[in-house]
Amino acid sequence: MAYAGQIIQNPVSGERIEFLRTSADTDGELLELELELSPDGRVPGAHVHPEQEERFHVLEGTMKFRLGLRTIVAEAGDSVVVPAGRVHKFSNAGDGPARARVEVVPALDMEELLCTTAQLADEGKVLRSGMPKPLHLALFVRRFRREVRAPFPPAPVVQAALAPLAALARRRGHGARYAF
Repeated sequence: MAYAGQIIQNPVSGERIEFLRTSADTDGELLELELELSPDGRVPGAHVHPEQEERFHVLEGTMKFRLGLRTIVAEAGDSVVVPAGRVHKFSNAGDGPARARVEVVPALDMEELLCTTAQLADEGKVLRSGMPKPLHLALFVRRFRREVRAPFPPAPVVQAALAPLAALARRRGHGARYAF
């Protein structure tokens, strides 16, 4: 379980995250963190948070957001709100680090998702893009289905397509990491 003051790093995506207020601190209402992106830092791909709103308050540097079909360039002092259910991705758009305070409402298990992605990256269990390798992806999408989804195809199609890989992943002993 994450705690306020904990710092995690994802060496593949270039993300450094410090948890400011966790789900436990806010009774599940909010996860607040400081995100630092290295000059080439980015979230692994476009995604959707079906039940959560994300608010990015840029503190330093420049971030580029893709929100649906819109591109937004945000600099220090700017805020970008990503409503629940909207396809988005983000990256550092500058030459130096970019920092943002991020609020996720409600928290759900987002901090566990972030910790899991950093651990997978540390263990070499992600692709160059930062996405989990197929066996882990099959378990990841099921475990974190309330927190994140691919923008396409629909979630039930993804679940059905990944079911055989999920079964194989469990047989190979990867299931414990994704247990509820």
